[in-house]
Amino acid sequence: MTDKRSIGVIGAGAWGTALAEMLSSDGRDVTIWAYEPEVVAQINTDNINKDYLPAAQLNESIRATNDLADLARFDILLAVTPAQVLGTVLSQLKSAPRDLVLCSKGIEAGTGRLMNDVAREALPGSEIAVLSGPTFAHEVAAGLPTAVTLACEGRREQWDRISSAVARPAFRPYYSDDVTGAEIGGSIKNVLAIACGVVDGLNLGQNARAALIARGYAEMLRFGEELGARPETLAGLCGLGDLVLTCSSESSRNFSLGKALGQGSSAAELMSNRSTVAEGAHTAPVLNKLAQDRKIAMPIVSAVNAILDGEAPNKVVAGLLARPLTSEQETSA
Repeated sequence: MTDKRSIGVIGAGAWGTALAEMLSSDGRDVTIWAYEPEVVAQINTDNINKDYLPAAQLNESIRATNDLADLARFDILLAVTPAQVLGTVLSQLKSAPRDLVLCSKGIEAGTGRLMNDVAREALPGSEIAVLSGPTFAHEVAAGLPTAVTLACEGRREQWDRISSAVARPAFRPYYSDDVTGAEIGGSIKNVLAIACGVVDGLNLGQNARAALIARGYAEMLRFGEELGARPETLAGLCGLGDLVLTCSSESSRNFSLGKALGQGSSAAELMSNRSTVAEGAHTAPVLNKLAQDRKIAMPIVSAVNAILDGEAPNKVVAGLLARPLTSEQETSA
C-alpha cells in the first residue's frame, strides 16, 4: 500500500525534479528545494523546470522553495544535490529527518568519502538510505517502468517506512541492506560511462564497448570488495544494471561527455559549458587515487582520469590495448 504522507526533495536538477514528479503522480503534495530562485519561480508559476527537465510538465501538487527550513517538517527527505555539495547543503538543515534517502551518486573530492559518510557527519540524527539504479530522469518523469535498489542501514523497519512512501506502479524499489555496495555501484558506473563514451567518440565499435563494460564491471567488483560491498549487490540494479544503462546511451551525461572527449573536445571546455553535472568527471580523480592508495587494479578508471587530465584519448586507449595478456579472473588485470 502506498503511504500518502507528503515528502521532501532536496535538489531540483533533472533527477530531483523527476523524483518529485514521480512522487506526485498519485496526487501527493511534494515540496522540492531548489538553489536557483528562477527554478523555484518556474515550478511554482508554470509547473516546469526548463533549465533541467524541460520536456516534463510537472504536477500542480509540486511546490518549490528556496528555503531549506521549509523541509524541516518531513520525516523522509530525498537528497538529490550534486555529490560535491551534498555535505554543505545538508549541514544547513535546521533539523534532521528520521529517514534521509541519498540519491546523489559520487565520491567526495578531497576526502574520498562516500555520500553516506558525508551525510552521517552532516546529520547524525538521521537513518541513512541509498536509492540507486538504472534511471534516466526523463523516463522516470514520464512514468515509464523503472526499478531501483533501496538500500537501508536501518534494515527492514526502515525499508517498510521508505518503500511504502516512494513506490509507485511504475517505480519499483528492491530491498538491500548493503548501503556501501549501492553507493559504489552508482559512483563507479559514472566513470565507466565516460570511458564508453570515449570509445563511441573514437568510433571503436560495439565489440570494444561491450568489452569495456565487462572489464569495467570487474574493476567495480574489485573496488567494492576492498570496501566491504557484497558482490551480489553490485550484480544487481545499482551496479550492473546502472552500468549497462549509463554506458549505452547519449541520454547519459557521462556518456555524452566521454563521446565529446573522444571526438577531440577538451575536458575543461566541456565542463565549463555544462549547466548539468557529469558526476563521473569529479569522481574519476578521487576514485583513481583511492585505487592507487589501496593497490586496486583499475586501469579503465586510470585511463579516464588521464583523458580528463588532457592526454589524447587515442593514445590512452592504445595503452590499454597494450597491457600484458592475462587471465580474465586475474585480480591485477
